[in-house]
Amino acid sequence: MRTSFSTAQLADPHLAAAERQVRACVHCGICTATCPTYVLTGDERDGPRGRIVMMQQMLEEGGAPSPQAVHHIDRCLTCLSCRTACPSSVDYARIVDAARVHIETHHRRRLSESLLRWTIASVMSRPGLVRVGLIFAPLGRWLPGGLGRIARMGAKAWPRAEPLVRGTGRRIGLMPGCVQKALAPEIDAAVSRVPARRGMDLVPMDGAGCCGALAHHMGRDAGGWTERAVAAAQGFDDVLITATGCSAYLKEPGHPLSAKARDFLELVDGAKGRAPKRLRIAWQAPCSLQNGVRLADAGRALLADCGFEVVDVPEPHMCCGSAGSYSILQPEMADALRARKLANIGKVDAVATANIGCLHHLSGPEAPPVVHIAQLIDWADGGAAPAVLR
Repeated sequence: MRTSFSTAQLADPHLAAAERQVRACVHCGICTATCPTYVLTGDERDGPRGRIVMMQQMLEEGGAPSPQAVHHIDRCLTCLSCRTACPSSVDYARIVDAARVHIETHHRRRLSESLLRWTIASVMSRPGLVRVGLIFAPLGRWLPGGLGRIARMGAKAWPRAEPLVRGTGRRIGLMPGCVQKALAPEIDAAVSRVPARRGMDLVPMDGAGCCGALAHHMGRDAGGWTERAVAAAQGFDDVLITATGCSAYLKEPGHPLSAKARDFLELVDGAKGRAPKRLRIAWQAPCSLQNGVRLADAGRALLADCGFEVVDVPEPHMCCGSAGSYSILQPEMADALRARKLANIGKVDAVATANIGCLHHLSGPEAPPVVHIAQLIDWADGGAAPAVLR
């Protein structure tokens, strides 16, 4: 594509990086078939090709973006299926990241929407505040809009703190994260036990908090979170964070921790035991694991190695609709994607995933039990069965 960015605009390294990716796009349209929002709506503006056109125009013109552009860019999941499918290797993430920063800077949102986005970036990124919110979640579940959706998310969580198990071998820094630490501390406990059996020692990184992904994907500045994480990572050769949405963010080229960041599936190279029951497990690989970390096949192989019967899910590339804060900000689209995903999963004993957002979004009375893959590996290794399977 031809572009018309000014020399002054291209002096901004982030905008220059986006412009290079726009020029690489040849408008072939192969990406549209992989885009969940385009598949649902059939609207070109809800697909990568249409969004790239809108984002290019918005960034070149500068100033306040049109309401139409904001609407359709907001509806992007950032699942990055388009990036994986693109024959020209267009890095869509660089374009949409620049567009979201521009929208955050130049677009005036409604007060209620601004409050919701502030809550996600400033409250959900702090486990202590999330724990306080869990106390009042049952009272707030009837609130309208996104705040009620956050409350309902907390109301269906039953966090039970468990101590982390320390190993005696290779030291790996464990980032505490944010939402998962408050909503499902049992996942980190299972994660600590699995590497410990394999001669690794997960050491909590004092001073690190949220990785910054929540703020980043809304176009907000995540620099403060990044600085704290980098400082806490000193002295560690590897850094583990157990939500794939976060590990994919840390692994993005240019992130200060990209060389150190490791995903759980990179550390676990095989089973230490066999599952007590041969359950039929649907492996729901999060988009971040498929298109960011690119270890979806490793998760499937590990479950099979543990003795589970792994069930193939049709349309594995289709996002479940969680996508970080997406299920809160775009509930109608997220619910439609969830329904499609559950229909594809069908009747199984359990669903395994690797991201807290996917786990909570898919969970519900009409869904099979949903568990983190680390909990199933821990069970196969000789640990306790995950609570939802007992």
